[in-house]
Amino acid sequence: MKICVLPGDGIGPEIIAQAVRVLSSLDLKFELEEALLGGAAVDASGTPYPEATQKLAREADAVLLGAVGGPQWDTLAREIRPERGLLGIRKDLNLFANLRPAILYPELANASTLKPEVVAGLDILIIRELTGDIYFGQPRGIREENGERVGFNTMVYSESEIRRIGHVAFAAARKRDKRVCSVDKMNVLECTQLWRDVMIEVAKDYPDVELSHMLVDNAAMQLVKAPKQFDVMVTGNMFGDILSDEASMLTGSIGMLPSASLDDKQKGLYEPSHGSAPDIAGQGIANPLATILSVAMMLRYTFGLEEQALRIEAAVKKVLAQGFRTGDIYERGTSRVGTREMGDAVLAAL
Repeated sequence: MKICVLPGDGIGPEIIAQAVRVLSSLDLKFELEEALLGGAAVDASGTPYPEATQKLAREADAVLLGAVGGPQWDTLAREIRPERGLLGIRKDLNLFANLRPAILYPELANASTLKPEVVAGLDILIIRELTGDIYFGQPRGIREENGERVGFNTMVYSESEIRRIGHVAFAAARKRDKRVCSVDKMNVLECTQLWRDVMIEVAKDYPDVELSHMLVDNAAMQLVKAPKQFDVMVTGNMFGDILSDEASMLTGSIGMLPSASLDDKQKGLYEPSHGSAPDIAGQGIANPLATILSVAMMLRYTFGLEEQALRIEAAVKKVLAQGFRTGDIYERGTSRVGTREMGDAVLAAL
């Protein structure tokens, strides 16, 4: 089982180190090989997704990623900024389905900015289409018209792209509470009118799953007002980017949320939902739990190792129950620890 490890930028190397320690502690035979992506790759090779990384990522069974980006690269030409490396690997590996669970652990109910009774027991799965939409649509650019600059992007989805992500959402719902909420903006955007039409068609193949629809602005409001009404949410690339980050904060910290980006054969890229957090990079205080939980998702989805995935998730729950907290989830009465100490605690719980 070959895993391509991409530490990335900012806190990426710190949190990846703890995730690799957890993975290596399991009685499994993995071949781990590191490569560069993002800003680190730009500094070393002049491109955010070098050919060597492309080769390794294509040959691997799974990819484990830390985070990319940082202010020192913001002035570069857009095509060589670190984020282009992330978009590039998603497109290159055809990772069209992004799965982001938003689960509130009981011990962290007070860490959420919402009242505990609103978020207690929260368990949402957001499924975001990842390789289409306005992020990849053509034409795009900035040009001059009538003496002023005009920026333009194209939101575009084909029927097959929508149908493909729809099947992922309905299949996931069958293993949960059998409810799918499809999020669009069909009252304004023709592209998402097609999205809704195709989702209705896909739903016919899953008569045991309830399908509902919600406009994206209302969905953003409902996630804050009554988040437990949702089971599986499925939406496009841009809406999913925004809503999944919003949902992550319901749980108290984006530092707790893993993610999986899958192709049609369950090969995946696994990463924490948070960014590179350059303001705390190198200080040893970042929360590694989202990355460790991403390892659990990797074991479950790509390698089919449910028992080992459950072991890691149980270890994280135990660590939280024991009161260990990094700064982002710390509250009075708990034990504040750093990145490595949190990794130590998870290993001890395992």
